[in-house]
Amino acid sequence: MSDQANIAVEARAQPALVTCSAVGKIWPTQGEPFVALRDIELEVARGEFVVFLGPSGCGKSTLLFLIAGLEQATQGRIVCGGAEVNAPGTDRGLVFQEASLFPWLTVGENVTFGLKMQHAPKERRRRVAEEILERVGLSEAIDKRPDQLSGGMRQRVAVARALALKPEILLLDEPFAALDVQTRARMQHFLIQVWRQAGVSMIFVTHHIDEAIALADRIVVFTARPGRIKTIIPVDLPRPRDSRNPRFHALADQLTDLLRDEVDRAFAEQERIKS
Repeated sequence: MSDQANIAVEARAQPALVTCSAVGKIWPTQGEPFVALRDIELEVARGEFVVFLGPSGCGKSTLLFLIAGLEQATQGRIVCGGAEVNAPGTDRGLVFQEASLFPWLTVGENVTFGLKMQHAPKERRRRVAEEILERVGLSEAIDKRPDQLSGGMRQRVAVARALALKPEILLLDEPFAALDVQTRARMQHFLIQVWRQAGVSMIFVTHHIDEAIALADRIVVFTARPGRIKTIIPVDLPRPRDSRNPRFHALADQLTDLLRDEVDRAFAEQERIKS
């Protein structure tokens, strides 16, 4: 086992930062209730990088939003940092698929918008913006507008904004989905650097098997809807991870086999709903 894997095992031996206990989510409809998640049991350790992987519509993002406090669980409970999650909190940062930056604000003002809502002094906000943007390699962009940046740079600003409030965990909902292959790979490397420097836990949602392997300490594989945890796969590969490594390929094959039936079920469900 690698030194990195040993660190991950030791982290999981400590009290969990996030605990999901028998979590379920049901959406009411005019007809039959829509069961999104059922019986989710999961712990995420402090400093751990966990990836949610599964077919479309399996509830990965729903569970992320439940942990963020943007939605309420129908069943079970979620605890973060020893407190039950009932609403959003500064201990949990969230990054969406789209950067969702305010176009009328500068990059620095976007990064520290949360601090402004907390009535932090302007001088302090500027110092925090300079510090965080240096960490994500965008110091020169502090006074630019979002439309002056590339897609990858805007997502780096979104990560910086989430880090500005010093969360204990960063929740990322397919943040690189809209990027080209080369930019996505660079952003994955960037995110690992941020994770190491900031010392936060991360939960990352993706459909991409290679992306999950590139990032995760553990990969949580979901079933088709109603989403359950099918299995959890530890990733004992040194970082940075080389996709040409035979062990990388073996893990990708394992995950492909695990997901094949779930993807077929998800497509069948979508066709049933359409008809």
